[in-house]
Amino acid sequence: MEEYLTGKVLHGNDFNFEQIQQWYQDEKEGYADLGSKNPDEYYYSYHHLNKLHGFNYIGSDKFEHVLGIGSAWGHEFYPIIDRMTNLHIIEPSDHLKSSQIQHLIPIYTKPTMEGVIHYPDHYFDLVTCFSTLHHIPNVSFVLQELHRVTKPGGYILLREPIISMGDWRYPRKGLTKHERGIPLELFRTWLKQLDVEIVNETLYSCMTAFFERFLRKIFKNNRPISSYKRYVLFDKWFSRIFSWNLRYHATKKLERVAPSGVFYVLRKK
Repeated sequence: MEEYLTGKVLHGNDFNFEQIQQWYQDEKEGYADLGSKNPDEYYYSYHHLNKLHGFNYIGSDKFEHVLGIGSAWGHEFYPIIDRMTNLHIIEPSDHLKSSQIQHLIPIYTKPTMEGVIHYPDHYFDLVTCFSTLHHIPNVSFVLQELHRVTKPGGYILLREPIISMGDWRYPRKGLTKHERGIPLELFRTWLKQLDVEIVNETLYSCMTAFFERFLRKIFKNNRPISSYKRYVLFDKWFSRIFSWNLRYHATKKLERVAPSGVFYVLRKK
C-alpha cells in the first residue's frame, strides 16, 4: 500500500474483476449517502470553476450529443444547456437523477462494473467527467473509453483531485470508502497515450478547505467558497504560484500548501 501513496502507481487501476465488482458496490451510493440525496437541499457550487477552466475553452458551437459521467442531477450542464440537443448521463446512484433538466429530458444509464461505455465509437460531441474518475478503480481503461466514444474534434472535460485525499486504508470524514486522487504525472502519462490535444491544463484548489473554514468563522456563511467567482479567479493565481510544492500524499503541513486538483480540456484529434 505504501507504493500507492507515493503517487507512482494508482490504487485500483490494476484490480481484477472481482475486486472491481466489490469496489463498485461500495461506491455505488457512496456520494448520495454522504447527504446529497435531496435535490431541493443540494447546492451546486462549481459553475464558476467549470466555466473558467472548462467551458470557456470549447467555443460556441452546438453539441448534438453530450455525455456526462457521474453527473447526477445534471447541474453541471446549466451554463451550456441552451447549446445542447441530447444529454446522456451515466450515473450509478438510484437517488441522483432528474426527470428533466431545463428543456432537456436526460437519458440515464448505469455504468458497467468493468467500465465499458455502451455507446458507439465517435458518438459524442462533448463528454464531461467532473470529480468522478477518482471514485473508479480502473481509471486508465475508462479514459480510453471516454476517448473512444468522442467524435474527432469533440471535447472531453475532466476535473479531478490529484492528491491522495488522506490515507484511504482508514475511514475519512466526508469521503466515500475508496475515493482517492489521481497523481498528476500518471494523468499526464495516460493522456499522452491518447490521440488528444490538451487545450487546457489548470491546477486549482490550493488550500481551499483552509480558506473556507477561516471565512465561515468570520462571516458565518455556509455557502461553499468555490461558488464565488472572485475566489475561483484568486485560486487560479494562488495555485499556479504553489504548484511546485505539489505532493501526492502530504504528511507535513507545509506540503499541503499546493493545488489539490486538475482541470483538463481535451480535444480529440
